[in-house]
Amino acid sequence: MSDSALDRAAILRRVGAHRAVRVIVAGGGTGGHTYPAVAAVRALRDLVAEAGATATVLWVGTPDSLEQRVAAEHEIEFTGIKAGKLRRDRNPLRMLNAANAKDAVRVPLSVLAAQSVVRRFRPDAVLCTGGYVCAPIGMAAALRRRPLVIHEQTTGIGKANQLLARAADRIALSSAASVALLPAKARARALVTGNPIRPELATGDAEAAAPALEWTGYSPELPTVYVTGGAQGAVQINDLIAEILPELLTVANVIHQCGRRSYDQVRERAAALPAELRDRYLVRDFLGAELPDVLALADVVVSRSGAGTLAELTTLGKPAVLIPYPHSVGGEQIRNARILAEQGAARALIGDEATAPGLRTALFELLTETDSRTAVSAAARAMGHPDAAEQLALAVLDLATR
Repeated sequence: MSDSALDRAAILRRVGAHRAVRVIVAGGGTGGHTYPAVAAVRALRDLVAEAGATATVLWVGTPDSLEQRVAAEHEIEFTGIKAGKLRRDRNPLRMLNAANAKDAVRVPLSVLAAQSVVRRFRPDAVLCTGGYVCAPIGMAAALRRRPLVIHEQTTGIGKANQLLARAADRIALSSAASVALLPAKARARALVTGNPIRPELATGDAEAAAPALEWTGYSPELPTVYVTGGAQGAVQINDLIAEILPELLTVANVIHQCGRRSYDQVRERAAALPAELRDRYLVRDFLGAELPDVLALADVVVSRSGAGTLAELTTLGKPAVLIPYPHSVGGEQIRNARILAEQGAARALIGDEATAPGLRTALFELLTETDSRTAVSAAARAMGHPDAAEQLALAVLDLATR
């Protein structure tokens, strides 16, 4: 199955004939599982409204969680179940602990609770976007013969999705590279939808960024580099940027989202810069509502290579220098960075390559060679899936209306 397998018009006709669609969405624990889910729900609601029908959505997650807060913000009904989880360790003996023993008992109880939720709500389809809660909800959907769609954000296959892949009616993937990792019998049910990003990230205004940030030192005649280590920041990236910063500021503006823990240290480094360069360097611990405008302004991004980050960069066609977190589960970030680098869609500094000279070389190439930057941008955009949320929603509605 491929991206073109979904017939949008035919699915919407069936939705219109149904008049009402009921969907359970399960997922959470991290933003990487939560934000694709909410993007899919928004797209699903829009599609159902376009078809002249109504959508009733129930989000199932863990109580007092990020997903519960996000569901409330988007007026999505929420119910919580306590799902058991296995705390992994490289040393199997360390897994024999009280927390794992407690959750081993909780797992069957969570499946019973999930079955109760599915039985009461009577969904036309169930969508699981990852996280521990997906295992019991996905199993309950399969046991009660409800159509099940699972979505994998990473280029690997997460533990919950490995478990559910054999039972799922549709396996939505963010990358074609993931198809080969599925069980052979499950590959025919795979669909590459991409990884949904928050819609607002695609609506940024480059000209609004500097005023929104109150950045009086911004030089419009120079390109802009956006440096980020994610919401918490990344000490490794902060330190590498510090080593090349005085030279970098001679050719570019720099917005540096450094994380709260490193903020004071990074500000001290900024204060030590020569006066003629200092104003081109803007330091923030975190970016909120300004982020879409910052991404629109950025000519080059320096970042980690998590699944959500790469979905954003490729959808927006942003040239990037990727410095993967070396300890990501299963080497996911390293694998992500390599896939983009091999396609010419980014520059990647992996392992021993993640040095200040290596970063300088990669950054200065993209900043000073317009043809290179244009080529990387085009390759990144070619790997992006700007319609990922709609494609995922269509996959759910296709099953819900059969």
